[in-house]
Amino acid sequence: MLAHAIDNQAIIDLKILLVVASCLLASPYIAKFLKLPLSATEIMLGSFIGFLGFIGESENFKLLANAGFYYLMFIAGMEINLKTFLNTEKSLLQRAMIYIVLLYAFSVLAVEIVDISYVFAIIIPVMSVGLLSTLYRDFGKNCEWLNISMIVATLAEVVSIVLLTITAAFLGQGADIFSLTQNLFYLVSFLALCIFGFKFLEVLFWWYPQLKTILMPWQDQNEKDIRFCMAIFIAIVAIMIYFKLEVALGAFIAGSFIATFFDHKKDLEHKLSSFGYGFLIPIFFIYIGSSFKLKMLLDPEVLIIAFSLTTFMIVLRIFSALVFLNHLGGIKNTFLFGLSHSMPLTLLIAIATLSYQTNIISQNIYSGLVLTALAEAILAISLIKFINNLGKKQSC
Repeated sequence: MLAHAIDNQAIIDLKILLVVASCLLASPYIAKFLKLPLSATEIMLGSFIGFLGFIGESENFKLLANAGFYYLMFIAGMEINLKTFLNTEKSLLQRAMIYIVLLYAFSVLAVEIVDISYVFAIIIPVMSVGLLSTLYRDFGKNCEWLNISMIVATLAEVVSIVLLTITAAFLGQGADIFSLTQNLFYLVSFLALCIFGFKFLEVLFWWYPQLKTILMPWQDQNEKDIRFCMAIFIAIVAIMIYFKLEVALGAFIAGSFIATFFDHKKDLEHKLSSFGYGFLIPIFFIYIGSSFKLKMLLDPEVLIIAFSLTTFMIVLRIFSALVFLNHLGGIKNTFLFGLSHSMPLTLLIAIATLSYQTNIISQNIYSGLVLTALAEAILAISLIKFINNLGKKQSC
């Protein structure tokens, strides 16, 4: 009777909800048993349940997963206080630029030598702070190498998103120069507006500091601080979608503004991240895992592509990170720094999907890139924890 009352898609969605609920409950215990990072475990669980056929095609599941990713970027942004970021010493910023240039230079060189599509010159150096932000739960905010890593990754991600926007305009619109110019105009305008907003709020809160406590009271039974943050988060996501800009960038900047101007609410980040890491963000990891077909593990070409790219991308970042050797205070922190940038999960999959949909790469290369994204995430997080535990002294 119930089956007739509910359409097939609703049944699929209900099944996905039950499976995801089971994964949310079981993943911490499985991660502890396997001694793996929780996010990596959730990705593996997603792949396994997808292989068993428990997850069907569902736009609602995809929408919820995207919300989880955007929320992850929002939480990642809250790790960055823009006042501290803008006051970063020039030597660090100079090293950061050299580091980013090295990544792209060696990527272009590798593409020329191997003679593959130039889209790999964008794919190989791509960077995202999404998974990097999860390391704060293990190392804390006083970890020097992680704080430097976040600053550099933020700059590198902006470069990645700009290049992704240009690539999307070319590939998605058939190299339409008008669409390309329009997208770049929107992106530059948004970044300029963010700079203006920062300066404006800085002056406004200097003259009227009481506005902070009006928007986010010290004590409030109605959770005005959470409501305000959610309103900002939803508004920025809507704006980015409307102007066809990278939503992740908007969510990240929104989180940074919250951290910068409302730092008097010390428990705010904990309250927001508890909800995110307990519900929305794991759904994103499960969805990413389910998007990979385990049968591709039996294809030698896919495995070779994934192994080669994973190795090269990690080694390239560690080698390029040597420019920070003196700044980070040793080879151990340099390794941790390089590994922390080897988890460009979401942007890597985004570029791979875009390239596949426009027939720039084959299905095997696409599968290899997805496997690379998953392998890097699992391997990098595991190696970071292993290397950090060497000598039984936390490297912070």
